[in-house]
Amino acid sequence: MSATNLFNLTPLASAMKYIVLAQFLVIAQQAVAGPIINDDVVIDQNTPPDSYTLNTQATLTANNASTWNIRAQNGSTVNLNSSSVTTNGSGTALELFNSSGVINNSRISGATAGMLLGFTATGTGSTAEVNNSVISGGSRGVHISARSNLTLNNSDVVGTDANGIGLLMFDGTASATGGSIVGGMTGIVVRDDPSEAGGSRLELNGTRVEGQEGSAILVQGGAADIFVGNGASLTGGNGALLEVKSNGSANFTASDSATQLVGDVIVENGSTADVTLTRGASLTGRLENLSALAVNDSAKWVMVGNGEVANLAMDGGAIQFGSPSEFYQLSVGNLSGSGTFIMDADFTTGQVDTLNVTGTATGAHKVLMGSSGADPTADGQVPVIHIAAGDATFSLLNGAVDLGAYSYDLIQQGNNDWYLNTASRVISPGTQSVMALFNAAPSVWYGELSTLRSRMGEVRMDHGKAGAWSRAYGNKFDVSASSGLAYQQTQQGLSLGADAPLPVGDGQWLVGLMAGYSTSDLDMSRGTSGTVDSYYAGAYTTWMDEQSGYYLDGVLKFNRFQNESRVQLSDGQQTKGSFDNNGIGASLEVGRHIKLDDGYFVEPYTQLSGVIIQGKDYDLDNGLKAEGDRTRSLLGKVGATAGRNFTLDDGTVLQPYVRAAYVHEFANNNEVQVNSNVFNNDLSGSRGELGAGLAMTLTDKVSVHADFDYSNGDKIEQPWGANIGMRYSW
Repeated sequence: MSATNLFNLTPLASAMKYIVLAQFLVIAQQAVAGPIINDDVVIDQNTPPDSYTLNTQATLTANNASTWNIRAQNGSTVNLNSSSVTTNGSGTALELFNSSGVINNSRISGATAGMLLGFTATGTGSTAEVNNSVISGGSRGVHISARSNLTLNNSDVVGTDANGIGLLMFDGTASATGGSIVGGMTGIVVRDDPSEAGGSRLELNGTRVEGQEGSAILVQGGAADIFVGNGASLTGGNGALLEVKSNGSANFTASDSATQLVGDVIVENGSTADVTLTRGASLTGRLENLSALAVNDSAKWVMVGNGEVANLAMDGGAIQFGSPSEFYQLSVGNLSGSGTFIMDADFTTGQVDTLNVTGTATGAHKVLMGSSGADPTADGQVPVIHIAAGDATFSLLNGAVDLGAYSYDLIQQGNNDWYLNTASRVISPGTQSVMALFNAAPSVWYGELSTLRSRMGEVRMDHGKAGAWSRAYGNKFDVSASSGLAYQQTQQGLSLGADAPLPVGDGQWLVGLMAGYSTSDLDMSRGTSGTVDSYYAGAYTTWMDEQSGYYLDGVLKFNRFQNESRVQLSDGQQTKGSFDNNGIGASLEVGRHIKLDDGYFVEPYTQLSGVIIQGKDYDLDNGLKAEGDRTRSLLGKVGATAGRNFTLDDGTVLQPYVRAAYVHEFANNNEVQVNSNVFNNDLSGSRGELGAGLAMTLTDKVSVHADFDYSNGDKIEQPWGANIGMRYSW
């Protein structure tokens, strides 16, 4: 019998292995003609190629040498450094029986096999350490027998024939770091040696294993402990990264986030396999006929079809039911621990991922249901999870799942069933972002207007002079849920302007132009936010009768809004959308500046302001559709300002003041449609406003100003507003 046939025996014929092995040793001994070494020998590039046999405790060291077959036995040692070993005819290039080898930067190539690690009935087995080398053979790259150990470091092992095996293990131990193990048929085959207890152990760290026509790893009888980590990859030409056959058993562990495996684990009837995924490792593929699966510590199994697992244990890991457009059923015998099930539902077709536990389910588990921009077509209940028995609990990982305009919760019915309930709902983050963007424009407009009002006060303080001015400002608004949506808005911006008295009307009229920019950040729940960038220009006028103190202020302002929403969805994904629109508004204020004794003054006033914001349609990139009607605001205000002018010794005029007002918003119906669901932005109602400020003329040409505001009502609160600026008169 040839060496090729010897190591392709089925497990049923393994009892004849030692008879055949004795024959093989005779053949091998005959094949290795040449010097017999009984002590220490060193060869190099000047040594002609030859075949060597090492007897008891002999040593062969090859430095930059080229040799033929090497056979070491009975405690001998082979050291290869930058050397090559090939077969002289057929057979195995390097054979170690109860011996050891250290191979560095070398190449070993055999017609039948590259290297054999063997043992005899009374021997201890063989060991080999292979560094930065290449080992190849026709039917197998490396063969490991029981009691033997192979260590590969950044080395490549190849079985070149069409039915070749990269690494063949009859029990024994192998570990590989980096490099590759490739077979024309199968990458690694594990078989049983019935005379030896303990089975095989295989450890792969960052190693690429490929079966070009068959599986990456085949356990064909016997027991195998397999560890895969540090970015190792397993590729099978038949789609299987692991197959277990012929009454074999395998404990397979994939570890660390760099290990992202793609392929199937197929277990034949009569065989068993336990798979553990841990420390962020992932496996995408079918798991067929597993006895146990453990998914721990941020690891993930991604299903590619319906799945069935006898025993599933979760400890911080996740199972993903395919892609969002694929819908699978996972059948589990028994479920324990605590983990996450990543699932999806399509309410337009009624398709949904489902988990069915046919035995006992325990533990507290989470469900991460995929979000969608589309609404369910009808109210109802969609079954997601069923357990036959046990006290397991299931809840949505990030709260209610976002489906179109609304978000829906997972509810339990009875003791054994969980449903997505589409009958009860709350407004989704996508809808919140849409409503907030359409609602924010009026408060943006009014926040910008406050800087101009403070400018009018400066004009009345130093009447009749032309000048230029600048203002930096900020505002914070808290909008309550009673408006239809709760959110926070923070605004900051800059205004510039110039004005001059008209040559008519005895200098009582002043006109000016202004322009500016502001940005507002909107903060909603669960990480959803929005931004409104506003560019504006306007004209204003003020009239004041110096003798009576009556005044009139008018403003006309045009805005260009650039709006963007960023939505954090319940499944951890993000979606966004943007649109531009325009706005126009005006303000008219009438009041009287009444001078009192000792520099005191009081200034009662009434103001009416209104703005119209262009309606707009836009989509979020998850398909949610938003339609906003024109947004209108009509704001009435009645109030008074009181203060005092102090003239300091150096001629500087200092004017502190306080202000109080009653404000009412009349507009109460600004409709927004989200996926044809109608919502109303309503900021109507009353609120009180308080303010304080300080104006100071530093010279006859330069003055500075600071103004602070607070307001509160049942739908909107302004915790703070501030603007500071400077003007130059000429």
